[in-house]
Amino acid sequence: MATKFFIPSVNILGQGGVDEAIKDINAFGFSKALIVTDKPLVKIGLVKKVADKLNANGIEVVIFDGVQPNPTTGNVTAGLELLKINQCDVIISLGGGSPHDCAKGIALVATNGGKIKDYEGVDVSTKPQMPLVAINTTAGTASEMTRFCIITDEARHIKMAIVDKNTTPILSVNDPELMLEKPASLTAATGMDALTHAIEAYVSIAANPITDACAITAIELIQANLINAVKQGDNIQAREQMAYAQFLAGMAFNNASLGYVHAMAHQLGGFYDLPHGVCNALLLPHVQTYNAQVVPARLADVAKAMGVDTTAMSDQQGANAAIEAIKQLSKAVNIPENLTLLGVKAEDIPTLADNALKDACGFTNPKQATHQEICQIFTNAL
Repeated sequence: MATKFFIPSVNILGQGGVDEAIKDINAFGFSKALIVTDKPLVKIGLVKKVADKLNANGIEVVIFDGVQPNPTTGNVTAGLELLKINQCDVIISLGGGSPHDCAKGIALVATNGGKIKDYEGVDVSTKPQMPLVAINTTAGTASEMTRFCIITDEARHIKMAIVDKNTTPILSVNDPELMLEKPASLTAATGMDALTHAIEAYVSIAANPITDACAITAIELIQANLINAVKQGDNIQAREQMAYAQFLAGMAFNNASLGYVHAMAHQLGGFYDLPHGVCNALLLPHVQTYNAQVVPARLADVAKAMGVDTTAMSDQQGANAAIEAIKQLSKAVNIPENLTLLGVKAEDIPTLADNALKDACGFTNPKQATHQEICQIFTNAL
């Protein structure tokens, strides 16, 4: 069966990437950019640094810094209004997954009309989005290069999964110099998000040899570099290797999709406004325990990629070792021990499970679950 492989047409990785990107933006002929970002990046001066570089190259800049940690339908609407008022001809997202996802929402509605909630699901839009350049400042979500856009519907208190080929940026940038000195907690959460992307893509029913290669290499790089990146925020080598790791994980899940970890984590984020990477990290071992019923050999491969000697192990033993390795890495980077510590309540689980089963990310999980089984996985993570 034929498969499609989605990725931005141009991707810049490594130190000095922002300067190279601005040359490309100039070459495209754009003259006025809407920078979609958040207030913390404005506060530390990173947005001004990039805006000054754009101005110096003849590109006028308008800044929308209203993106929330879990971007909402309201954020998209506000950004779209600013875009239209200023008649910008390109959107530049600057930040982690939240600015990128919000910018995708703005760009998609700018050309397709309506509201962002109209595009929930898979490939609902009919027109390419407005040109989007995604400049990444964290090593985790890979939103800068994927066709995934996650927006919180404030009315329903859920995260909408928008999976659409038309949300793919025209240019992605991963410059580790922008990732230095990020807080340890953010580095840990985004790193575990990247690990989740790689593992879910590897056990997905839509996996193929290309996504497998990307996923396994990503897991190896994360195992080797995440702890150093968390403990030594100025370690440029660890930051660069994590940038490559999250990009490879993005290549994997952008084409093999994901599974129940993300389908369930989206509900926690939408319902409680919790950090996505932390939710993924806490759910990951529990979902893989469930998946080990059908893909133990795949999870044994994950264990090997995480540095476990699986030579004398059965597939099931290897799967168990992978789950233990995930838990140990989470502990080493100080991820909270359970969902209860994040304020998740047992009485909310049936509603969370209802919504998780509707999330498009769960469709490629290797074993389809009942409502009761999803409830049990949530309960196990409390």
